[in-house]
Amino acid sequence: VQLQASGGGLVQHGGSLRLSCAASGSSSRIRAMAWYRQAPGKQRELVAGITSGGSANYVDSVKGRFTISRDNAKNTVQLQMNSLKPEDTAVYYCNADTYYAGITYWGKGTLVTVSS
Repeated sequence: VQLQASGGGLVQHGGSLRLSCAASGSSSRIRAMAWYRQAPGKQRELVAGITSGGSANYVDSVKGRFTISRDNAKNTVQLQMNSLKPEDTAVYYCNADTYYAGITYWGKGTLVTVSS
């Protein structure tokens, strides 16, 4: 499985960005998809995840501002980010978790910078 993420960039405080991630290859293996982020000097954290059935979860800091969605037919996952804050600045990574224990895939990160 290969994951290609896009949509990062520079935005002002309060602005919006939409991240997209497309999965290719053996995408039928994918059970759930998620977005993680890693800010400078911090550990990578789960931002939002969504199962193939559409159940979504979010880290508390983004609830009400971010929305994750998934198109199973196109093997894509999006993250709509609204009301962005400087603390959302990070490299965002797309992740695909499979039905096979311990097998997960990562895309290359995309940088999101929120200016104050």
